[in-house]
Amino acid sequence: MMVNSSTDENEGAAAGAAETAEGIPAVETEPGQDLAGQVAALTAERDRIAAEKAELYDRFVRRQAEFENFRKRVEREKGEIIAVAGMELTRQLLPILDDFERAIAHESTDAEYAKGIELIYQRLFETLQKAGLEPIVTEGQKFDPYVHHAMEMVETDEVEDHSILAELLRGYNFRGKLLRPAMVRVAVAPSSGK
Repeated sequence: MMVNSSTDENEGAAAGAAETAEGIPAVETEPGQDLAGQVAALTAERDRIAAEKAELYDRFVRRQAEFENFRKRVEREKGEIIAVAGMELTRQLLPILDDFERAIAHESTDAEYAKGIELIYQRLFETLQKAGLEPIVTEGQKFDPYVHHAMEMVETDEVEDHSILAELLRGYNFRGKLLRPAMVRVAVAPSSGK
């Protein structure tokens, strides 16, 4: 039994000699290999490890940049989805806003009732404005087919050609984008072919 334990100790010592005290593998040297060969082998190993490190660092930097781009794209898409959802909700609320405007324009015998309707309209309109609703100004403007929809053309020489005479239904932008064109009555020059 004694013989086996000493053999195990010799094998353990031989295995331990292959590593230095820091746990770094020792360079195996052949009896005829000189010190310059050892240095060349260590230099080659160092260069290989440095190249591997540079490649891993490059991959890391690229992945980090890809992740940052992905994060920015997701944030941008999230903002676009929220804007579209807000725009659609506002578009669905516009007929209610129009009904409130018609109710306010209609004369009522009950002053308190009319005041209540106007307050509700003001709160709804202010809330929609905070969300991004912007009324299109038509009074005194020239007809613009990109923001106005001509519902009626009136021949007159009292005002300049293609001036807006009246707003039939208010138009709105939502955060700078056309939500609904303004329905207007437009002046046109009288035709001379009568």
